[in-house]
Amino acid sequence: MMIAICIEGEMSHSVNAPAEIRVEEWRVDASRAASVDAEIEMLAEVLRAVVHAGAGVSFFTPFSIDDARAFWVDKVLPQVRAGQRRVVVARLDERSECGARIVGTVQLELEMPPNQQHRAAVAKLLVDPAARRRGIGKALMIALEEIARSERRTLLTLDTVTGSSAELLYRSLDFIAAGVIPRYARGALTPELESTTIMYKELTPAGGALDSVRGRIL
Repeated sequence: MMIAICIEGEMSHSVNAPAEIRVEEWRVDASRAASVDAEIEMLAEVLRAVVHAGAGVSFFTPFSIDDARAFWVDKVLPQVRAGQRRVVVARLDERSECGARIVGTVQLELEMPPNQQHRAAVAKLLVDPAARRRGIGKALMIALEEIARSERRTLLTLDTVTGSSAELLYRSLDFIAAGVIPRYARGALTPELESTTIMYKELTPAGGALDSVRGRIL
């Protein structure tokens, strides 16, 4: 079985994994209205599960499915439709078809100040706790980098809980730690304040580094 990465309708590459996962950009066209509504429910379930598992992704418990749904409907969906944000999803797909259950996602924030149009921010890398340790997070990030290159972005930035598994993943993908801010944000399950690591990665322009990216995951 494998993870298949599909960007803009074309198969980009694949990576071996215990279960078949398809990674692709989330489409919110008017023609897919019914599907988008169902996918928002799946994305809300993933977000809620991740928060309740203790991940530092801006929210803390109690965190209901309504809270999770509101995040996608009120914040993410309008920005995707406006072209200010692009979202990648990972689908658990035993039938090798798109449209299966969403088990992971990550976002690329494109809305930047006029003097930072070369930059994009990575946000909300989420993998359902029940679907972890299958290479889904890595596949999502690799797909996101391709999208960033297609947007002519050459610098990615992000922040993550210091010492977390997410930080280890980003380091494995060549993100560099710029520094640590102590007591940056409240934990998901406790009122204690956690440190965050600010990270960045410089990308070569589209067409120049895709082969090397593929080489790391094949």
